[in-house]
Amino acid sequence: MTADQCVPAAQYLRMSTEHQQYSLENQSAAIQKYAESHGFEVVRTYSDAARSGVALRRRVGLRQLLQDVVAGTAHYGAILVYDVSRWGRFQDTDESAHYEFLCKSAGVPVHYCAETFANDGTLPSLIMKALKRTMAGEYSRELGVKVLAGQKHLARLGFKQGGVPGYGLRRMLVSATGTPKQELEAGERKSITTDRVILVPGPEQEVRAVKDIFRMLIPEKLSVYAIARELNRRSVSYIGDSEWDYQAVYTVLTSPKYMGCHAFGRTSSKLSTPTVRLPKSEWVLTPGVRVNRRSCNVYGGTTNSPRPHHQQIGRRTAGQPASAACL
Repeated sequence: MTADQCVPAAQYLRMSTEHQQYSLENQSAAIQKYAESHGFEVVRTYSDAARSGVALRRRVGLRQLLQDVVAGTAHYGAILVYDVSRWGRFQDTDESAHYEFLCKSAGVPVHYCAETFANDGTLPSLIMKALKRTMAGEYSRELGVKVLAGQKHLARLGFKQGGVPGYGLRRMLVSATGTPKQELEAGERKSITTDRVILVPGPEQEVRAVKDIFRMLIPEKLSVYAIARELNRRSVSYIGDSEWDYQAVYTVLTSPKYMGCHAFGRTSSKLSTPTVRLPKSEWVLTPGVRVNRRSCNVYGGTTNSPRPHHQQIGRRTAGQPASAACL
């Protein structure tokens, strides 16, 4: 079949992680082979590199494809996708079907090149496609359960599982045996899978400011607002050279990590769902986290000694601090 007789088509490519180095190339090669044998010519490529398939909002490639098709600006008559899972691992299979229906109703059908069924609307095809969509979503759910279990295990060992360290603390990269390697700057990540990250005290001036916060709360009995005003009066900078406010001070006073108690799982956002706060019974709390004989207990003393500060905050704020769970 000559190029003039071929139906122009767009290909959509997606890979989930940066570790799938050749995934996009492999998908494109399989799609090209399918196109040649079915009379298509690929004239446009949409791709989402290192993007999860469970949600649409971060998938710029698929969003652009849908926009072009619905707006009628697509200069092609078909969409070629490697398989159902590349189109998406949506937890609601109706969502995946909805996006495909938008394309079909605009006269641009979707073809799954590596699937054993033809996406032709027949009953066997519809049954297989529904099953494949369910399997694709279930794979992400099961993988999420396994990843969370692994993160909880590492958290119980005192290793940090992502996120910013917080004021007065820094992230230290350590080897699998716990040997410190280097302090990580903002935005840096570990490059070796077996390496781990722990929290260590930060610059002396920040550590001193954290100790002053607890001193002003307990012996001096200042309110959280008064502490923030006093820090700003002293020209003590917060993260990013910003000023202190109620929330910044409250975070320091209530976070378990300033007691040397590593906390994981205080919030949850599984499979791109909205973030929710979890009850304390579901937190992973590891007291007494230390590295190189330097305690992450910035406040001072032993991690098992009782602390009166949660009672002091309770008289000045509406909620009980999270750090009380480590006492």
